Amino acid sequence: MVSEKGEQLGIMSPKEAVQIALNRGLDLVEVAPNSKPPVCKIMDIGKYKYEQSKREREARKKQRVINVKEVKLRPNIEKHDFQVKTKHAIRFLQSGDKVKVTIMFRGREVSHSELGRELLEKVVDMVSDYAIVEKHPKLEGRNMTMFLSPKQD
Repeated sequence: MVSEKGEQLGIMSPKEAVQIALNRGLDLVEVAPNSKPPVCKIMDIGKYKYEQSKREREARKKQRVINVKEVKLRPNIEKHDFQVKTKHAIRFLQSGDKVKVTIMFRGREVSHSELGRELLEKVVDMVSDYAIVEKHPKLEGRNMTMFLSPKQD
């Protein structure tokens, strides 16, 4: 048995504990039912539930939902287009999102997958200050994908 101030009141029967709680105008709450003997605390249950919901709301507020943004490239992309796409990827990474970089092959281009791998390595070089490679380049059908996640400060 624990008092509302956190002091140990010792081991007692449930009747005695309920009587003490009623005399103080508070509730008897079982806080550790699996321990031997079970631990009960004298407290105001309404205030306890309010504090608990307040802590949960605060924790939810601090959570950050991570989205996966996608940047699509082609193996024979022009230099300026490549720079624009990497700037987009950097912007996504700075806002805390993960980035999926996809290279789409058409027709016989898939036989030159080393060009796609080189392009993805260039992307990694460009965004190395902002990202780490989470999943290395992998050819899946006609697409080669790689995942980047933002660097933690």
